[in-house]
Amino acid sequence: MASKRNGTLYVGVTSDLLKRVWEHKMKLAEGFTETYDIDRLVYYQQCQDVEYALRREKRLKKYNRQWKIDLIEKLNPDWKDLYEELLSGCPDQVGA
Repeated sequence: MASKRNGTLYVGVTSDLLKRVWEHKMKLAEGFTETYDIDRLVYYQQCQDVEYALRREKRLKKYNRQWKIDLIEKLNPDWKDLYEELLSGCPDQVGA
């Protein structure tokens, strides 16, 4: 998630992406994301294995900022907020 294009980034894991993004958008998520106004879903990965998801989250958090920006821009060059696409059930290729 991001505050804006090239803004503050946040990496997290959830079992309910739509609900979690909605919580960020409604400012119900306290802490880091609230402080930095992070409410745009710009990249996501789906996986069935919870253990894999947790390992992936830890790895992503260790990568430097530029690597994360490159990952986002590879699939979402315009830093489009992907939340509405998820709601409609028609996500583009981003986050597949």
